Amino acid sequence: MALFKKRTVGKPGEWFYCLEHKKVEEGPDCPGKDRFGPYPTRADAEHAMQTARERNLQWENDARWNDGAGADGGTGEAAGSSGDSAGSND
Repeated sequence: MALFKKRTVGKPGEWFYCLEHKKVEEGPDCPGKDRFGPYPTRADAEHAMQTARERNLQWENDARWNDGAGADGGTGEAAGSSGDSAGSND
């Protein structure tokens, strides 16, 4: 068992946004699963959540991602279905 845990050392000038503590850090103080970055400036790291929201919105509205919804017109029915049950005698 190791006595000391190897810690990732950040480079000077690398900025991160910690999701756990909701603060900007120079160098990776927190685990990678809890942070966004690296960013080139402190200001970029401060706006990390806004940048993430903007990128998510772009992704959600990307036609390449949403192209599967057009097959059934968004109704949840199979393409070509009229909504009538098979074998109905009207």
